[in-house]
Amino acid sequence: MRRTILSIIALVSVVVLVALPAGAADPKSYKIGTILAMTGAGAFYGKVMSQGAQLAMEELNAKGGIDGVKFELVVEDHKSGQPKEAVSAINKLINIDKVPFILTSYSSPTLAILPIANEHKVMLLNGGGVSPKLVNASPFLFHNRVLANYQALGVVERAKAQGFKKMAMLHWNDDAGNGVRDFIVPIWKKMGGTVVADEAHPVGATDFTTQVAKIKQAQPDFVAMWTWGKDLGIAIKQARDLGLNVPIKAIDYTPDAAKIAGLAIEGQEYVTDYFDPQGQDKWTRDFAAAYKKKYGEEPEIYAANYYEGVYILAELIRAAKKKGGDYWQGDRLRDALLEIRKFPSVYGGTVDFQEDGTSLKRVALFEVKDGKPAFKRFIDIKK
Repeated sequence: MRRTILSIIALVSVVVLVALPAGAADPKSYKIGTILAMTGAGAFYGKVMSQGAQLAMEELNAKGGIDGVKFELVVEDHKSGQPKEAVSAINKLINIDKVPFILTSYSSPTLAILPIANEHKVMLLNGGGVSPKLVNASPFLFHNRVLANYQALGVVERAKAQGFKKMAMLHWNDDAGNGVRDFIVPIWKKMGGTVVADEAHPVGATDFTTQVAKIKQAQPDFVAMWTWGKDLGIAIKQARDLGLNVPIKAIDYTPDAAKIAGLAIEGQEYVTDYFDPQGQDKWTRDFAAAYKKKYGEEPEIYAANYYEGVYILAELIRAAKKKGGDYWQGDRLRDALLEIRKFPSVYGGTVDFQEDGTSLKRVALFEVKDGKPAFKRFIDIKK
C-alpha cells in the first residue's frame, strides 16, 4: 500500500511539473547581431553605428547588464549595401551566433534579409536604411529613424515655399534612391511642380559628369539629391565644379561628405532627423560627452540611432523577462515593443513606434554653414 501511495504521489508530481509553464534560464550573454557597412564607400556609417551600439553596451554592462547578464556585440559587414553579403551575414548570425535580435542598416541589404528574419522570427531594428519599401515590410522589422520618404516631403515643401517649379533629381540606383523617387514625384506634381531631369547613379559612384551635364542642360530651379554618404559629397563638389549653380537640397549630411565637398557644400539645405549633441535633454548631453571622450568626435544621428537601439532592446528584454518563459526570442521581443510602443529617445523626448513599423521622431530643416549643420526649423511630418 505504501509503495502504491508513493507511486501515485510521484505520478501526480510529474503531471504537475508538466502542466506548469517551464521557466527558461537566462542566456550566458545577450548576444546582439549587427549588419553594417564596415567596408566600402559607406564605411563611415558602419564605423559610427557600431561605435554607438558598443558604447551603449559598455554602459549597460558597467551597471551589471540585466540581472547580471551582459551584452555582447557581433558585427557583420554588408560591404556598403551588398544584398548577397547581408544574406550571408544573417545566416551566420542565426545559425552560428544564435541571435534573436539584429541591428540592421541600408535599404537593399535589409530588404534582402527579411524572408530569413521572418522564417526564424528574428527581430530587426533599423536605424539607417531609409527606403519607402521598408514601411510595413515585415512583422519583425522596426525603424527608430524617420524614413526618407518623409524627409523628401520636407524637401519639396521647402522648394514649393521658395517658389520653385522645376526639379531635377540625382539619386542612388537602388531600393533607397529609386524608392524615394517613386514616392515623391507624384506628390511634387500634385503641388504643381515638374521634373525636368531624373538621373540615377550606382552606390559608391565617383564620376557624376554625365548626370550633372544632363541636369545642367535641363535648367532646373533646384536639384534634389536622394543620395547618401560620400556619394553626396562627391556629387555636390562635381556639380559645382561643372558650373551647376542652382540650389541643392538633400536628405542626408555627414562630416565625411562635408569634408569631400569642401566649400561646394556651403548653403546646401537638407531635411533629416533632428539630433543636437548639445541639446537640452540630459541623456543627450551625457551620451555626446561619453561618445566624444571614447572616440574623439561628436556623435551624429547614426551613432545616436544605434546607441538608442541598444537601450530600446534593454527595455524589451526587461519587459519580456517579466512575463516569464523563454523570453530571449525574437517574437517575444517584438511583442514587447508592440505593447510598449513609446521609448525614451537619446534625441530628447520619445521615439514612438507606429503600426507600420516606422517611428515618430523630430525632423528638421538644416543649412550647411562653415561646413557644419545649422538648424533652421522643425518640419511637421504628417504620416
